Amino acid sequence: MQLDGQVAIITGGSKGIGRAIADAYAAEGCAMVIAARTQGDIDAAVSAITSAGGKALGVRCDVSDETSVANLVDATLAEFGKVDILVNNAAAIHGPIPAVELDLETWRTVIDVNLTGAFICAKAVLPHMYEQGSGKLINISSIGGRKGGWGRAAYRSTKAALISLTETLAAEGKAHGVDVNCICPGGTDTEMVRIASGGSVNPDWVKAEEIASVALFLAGPGASAITGESIDVFGKTNPLFRGR
Repeated sequence: MQLDGQVAIITGGSKGIGRAIADAYAAEGCAMVIAARTQGDIDAAVSAITSAGGKALGVRCDVSDETSVANLVDATLAEFGKVDILVNNAAAIHGPIPAVELDLETWRTVIDVNLTGAFICAKAVLPHMYEQGSGKLINISSIGGRKGGWGRAAYRSTKAALISLTETLAAEGKAHGVDVNCICPGGTDTEMVRIASGGSVNPDWVKAEEIASVALFLAGPGASAITGESIDVFGKTNPLFRGR
């Protein structure tokens, strides 16, 4: 029970990678705050955790909206009294679209959720972590954050920026006892990725639970010497394996 007594907020926590992380944390004794936009999905995630004996709170939240995020943090503090862990997982993705055909509305939506949303959440939570002198912040980037790629202008730009934001927040947070790290998953078998891939499934995709295991390590005491790092979890989608 390496997270016993701790409290974590996970954005986009009702599905995919976020849900896998929430389940992994709850199994280790962490009280979970599931933030997402769809109430039915939130209720399902909270029910699964509480039915297994864990503690969970569900909050509808639009991470791109400051007021919505402020309400999320207020609800967390009212229920549990603190925030020990923040996982910025909420994300929007777009299908493969050449940059010259990408409409500005889609560009702005992806930027607002993936990058601005992570900033807003960090800005809302970090003061509380600073005050208590401890905390873990984990950003979920992507293999797409390591290199640009055809048709992914908005998505990959945000994921690359998340890596830089991670390093900046780590530099600022260490003096306050806060560690900030990033995970870069390879192609992962989630509903969002399947939709972006036109419904196809790649047998080489990483499982969400594999990402969750890294997120659990980073949130736990064994990662106390790690901050400002971005950890690649590419699985069989690792570019090193191409051309074998």
